[in-house]
Amino acid sequence: MAETAKPIQVKLVLLGEAAVGKSSVVLRFVNDDFNENNSPTIGAAFLTQKCRLEDKVIKFEIWDTAGQERFHSLAPMYYRNAAAAVVVYDITKASSLEKAKAWVNELQRQANPNIVIALVGNKLDLVTEGQAGQGSKDAVSRVSPFSSTSTGEAKKTDNTDDEEADEEEGQELADVTTKSTADREEMGSTSSQKDAEAATAVPAVTTTDDANPNVRQVSREEAEGYAKEAGGLLFFEASAKTGKGVQEIFTEIAKNLPMDSIAPKSTPAGSNAGSRRAAGAAGSGGANDGNRVNLGEQTQKRQGGCC
Repeated sequence: MAETAKPIQVKLVLLGEAAVGKSSVVLRFVNDDFNENNSPTIGAAFLTQKCRLEDKVIKFEIWDTAGQERFHSLAPMYYRNAAAAVVVYDITKASSLEKAKAWVNELQRQANPNIVIALVGNKLDLVTEGQAGQGSKDAVSRVSPFSSTSTGEAKKTDNTDDEEADEEEGQELADVTTKSTADREEMGSTSSQKDAEAATAVPAVTTTDDANPNVRQVSREEAEGYAKEAGGLLFFEASAKTGKGVQEIFTEIAKNLPMDSIAPKSTPAGSNAGSRRAAGAAGSGGANDGNRVNLGEQTQKRQGGCC
């Protein structure tokens, strides 16, 4: 029976900063594939995929928008009348979350008031558990050899001074005076050497997490907390590369859709049936699908829904 059920068409839009992986998330969902060298989206791309929920079949009509700022003005054309939106950010780039927040604010101001918004942190494959703060620990460990070497050399110099002092012990006052002068010069040289080594060690201390793009910059707690404060957004962390969490995004969106407002209304058979048939015959093709460009149709024939 589910096979013959008419799919409920749901318009969904993807938004987010450039290079956060929006197209990769959609490609993973629709084709179960990942392309390491995806070209930047120009304008928007359109794909479709079905998702089964018990006795319902949801057909997502997905608009994958470009993230470059020059295409921002086109976004309202794509999220207008959308039932759902996926706002993507990169968990290794803090600024992408700020851009995602701006998109959420825009959707809440201008989009469908009943729109379901999911905030998604992508590129989970680039980080590991407990990696936050690892960059600063690495910096400290890199400084340690410098400090250890300096201490060792200083200690060695002190021992040499003691031995020289023992050997020259008992000499005449003139010799002692000469040695004192030499000691002061040697101590000055040792101090200069220490300063030079300390200066060499400074760059390692200034190493930051920005030097390593694979270090998490957005914690799950921060992003999830914002999702709750922003009006109960759905929140996910996922990896388009490995597929982790991607199917769950669209499944949960489907479960949270306001079906009463998007499901087609059933009308009783009556006098209007003849006029509807006549209107359908006068048109070219189906009511809604006749003029739709479906770039994902072949994919849909190959695989089932997301659930």
